[in-house]
Amino acid sequence: MSKPLILVTNDDGITAPGIAALIEVASRYGEVLVVAPDSPQSAKGHAITISSPLRLKENKIFPGIRAFECNGTPVDCVKLAKNVILKGRQISLCVSGINHGSNASINIIYSGTMSAAMEASLEKINSIGFSLEDFSSAADMTLSAMIADEIIRKSLESGFPGNAKLLNVNIPKISVDECKGIKICRQADANWNETFKEALDPRGQKYYWLTGEFINFDEDEDTDLYALKNNYVSVVPSMHDLTDYQNKDGFKFLER
Repeated sequence: MSKPLILVTNDDGITAPGIAALIEVASRYGEVLVVAPDSPQSAKGHAITISSPLRLKENKIFPGIRAFECNGTPVDCVKLAKNVILKGRQISLCVSGINHGSNASINIIYSGTMSAAMEASLEKINSIGFSLEDFSSAADMTLSAMIADEIIRKSLESGFPGNAKLLNVNIPKISVDECKGIKICRQADANWNETFKEALDPRGQKYYWLTGEFINFDEDEDTDLYALKNNYVSVVPSMHDLTDYQNKDGFKFLER
């Protein structure tokens, strides 16, 4: 039997330590193709490039692995992998990450890591985004690699249930011994309280720098934020249907 074809991408760029760790794990289980941005693309969300040309350059950074860097967004990388490099070959699994920084709760909306995985899921490809609660470029990837290995192996062995196509996996910044396990969760209700710091550039022109405080409104024990806080890896089965089913019938007054 042929090996599973695994697409690996990220938003931190092709030279990020997180993607190297993910490639090492994925290569144990199938044929790996890497298509990743040529520079950091964090918080790009589901952006695509339509006003400038996209370019692909083969990169020999990972011995024995076919890899390409792209000047576009994480979603561009997935689109080019599927439609240009692989030209219709069936992708068994898309894995994105390992992101430097959490993508739990509302962060999935902004995340380039999760948007790349989501783009693959829109193409009916089972997809997983992996993120670590550590922004450092020198982050210890030991636990993250172990978790990625377990989840990739089980996902390939068992497949995804029903019409599920997308998992958001977040790993706490703890040691292997401190990790209590893996929990299937729901996305916590949280948001950013944002502010813009105003300053002057060397020419005396104003500029603004976005900053903010992350606020959790949801202390229930079935959420991703609760799991991470209590030393569990959180796994949230995610979707791209943004319909508000709970309140949909409440808008009947608009019909005619």
